[in-house]
Amino acid sequence: MTDLWNKPEITRREFFDKCSEVGAQTFVFGGLFLTTAKLRLPQETALSASQEKKAEQAIYGFVVDTTKCIGCGSCVRACKAENNVPDGFNRTWVEQYTFFPNGEVIVNSPLGGENGFPDNLPERNMPKELEQLPVRGFFVPKLCNHCIDTPCIQVCPVGASFVTKEGVVLIDNEHCVGCGYCVQACPFGSRFLNPDTKCADKCTWCYHRITKGLMPACVQYCPAKARIFGNVSDPLSEISQILATNRVQVLKSYLGTRPRTRYIGLDSEVI
Repeated sequence: MTDLWNKPEITRREFFDKCSEVGAQTFVFGGLFLTTAKLRLPQETALSASQEKKAEQAIYGFVVDTTKCIGCGSCVRACKAENNVPDGFNRTWVEQYTFFPNGEVIVNSPLGGENGFPDNLPERNMPKELEQLPVRGFFVPKLCNHCIDTPCIQVCPVGASFVTKEGVVLIDNEHCVGCGYCVQACPFGSRFLNPDTKCADKCTWCYHRITKGLMPACVQYCPAKARIFGNVSDPLSEISQILATNRVQVLKSYLGTRPRTRYIGLDSEVI
């Protein structure tokens, strides 16, 4: 059938029939007929399809709410069990910050906070006569920041460190030579050399779990719901709603690494 729009001449009836098919409207002003139609061009259709495909691609993010963390260590224990982290090392850990009236700040993290924190105050390097009760304190969970501009990936000589399409920074153990360059380059202390695998190791946001629709182990087992993980490209996801309604910070923002791990209630003294 010949496309009416491409015919050199079409009848008045053919014109109005075609307009009705594309949702056109006709207005009459006296003896003047005015017909409007919204036509979709081929390039517009292709653009819409591209945008739709882009919207479907999940980009993951992580939020730590320091105002909710109770320092129980459940996240650390869950991570170790899930990922077979060797003793003496941590993919995620919790730091305790204690503030005193004289301005002193004590940072404590026994065994990475794996077994929680004792009730007694951390040891302090000050004379007993000057000891004072703390004025405030809080816990700060830490993990790989999965930065957008990652120094660890840049320094890897064999390309073993890479970022997935979802924005997760990973290490390919098949290519890692255990040189430790990435461990030194990470400004957050998130990497270590695994004595069992002889490769660099770190938090992966439990990539083997999240690709199956599960939550990272630390998120699932946090009793205070201080850890939030999800798809930041979905405006209706929990993490997107939290990012939209809370003031968030990142660790060492002055470095310009653009971390995907963000914090709520992060104090300026946190390092």
